[in-house]
Amino acid sequence: MVRSPYELSTPADVLAGLHPRLRSYFGAVPPGHVGRGTGVFDVIGTPRRWLWPVLAWFARDAVMFPVWEHDVPFTVENRPVRVGRGRGAEGHVAVRAHRTFRFRTGDRTMVDAITAGPDGLVDHLGRRGRVSARLRAEVDAGGPDAGALRLVSTHVTFRALGREWGLPAVIAPRVTLVERFDDDAGLQRVSLVLRAPFVGTLYRYEGAFSYSVVPEGGR
Repeated sequence: MVRSPYELSTPADVLAGLHPRLRSYFGAVPPGHVGRGTGVFDVIGTPRRWLWPVLAWFARDAVMFPVWEHDVPFTVENRPVRVGRGRGAEGHVAVRAHRTFRFRTGDRTMVDAITAGPDGLVDHLGRRGRVSARLRAEVDAGGPDAGALRLVSTHVTFRALGREWGLPAVIAPRVTLVERFDDDAGLQRVSLVLRAPFVGTLYRYEGAFSYSVVPEGGR
């Protein structure tokens, strides 16, 4: 039976609290299929232009972009893959996402792969996966986000000089991602905020999209 990284790494009682439409989104993408979504980001990037040179460096690996735009159309494609480290590594079960943003200056694509690692969910960011974030999964039981999935980074590493380096918690940025389903609009809503100690919000995006799993090559 094919299982997604979320199903492999998150307790079943936690996933049981998800909105039914989110259970499908965070479930497995069957072989020969792809998950496709289309929507609009209300906002993406940061208005703090002094951060843009740093974001430009991350943009080269398709992680973040030096922008501050509103009403940005986007598409997303999720595919099942395996992600591994080292020569001959078989890899961990993963879902690789390509999110293409229609910025005013042209299309840019963000790439990441969520894996089921030995210590839980890990998000490998960018085409090369040089930056990784270990994630804690939570499901809101009540309130306006009841049934939503909240992912919070608990440890950040980066690869350099042939090895992984962990960032101390006192300086490590923290990612908070919330995925919820809006029954009234019939759309999935996503919100991501990247914050750093002593600095505040470095990058964020929020928007809504429709999503379905279809055969590869289908529409």
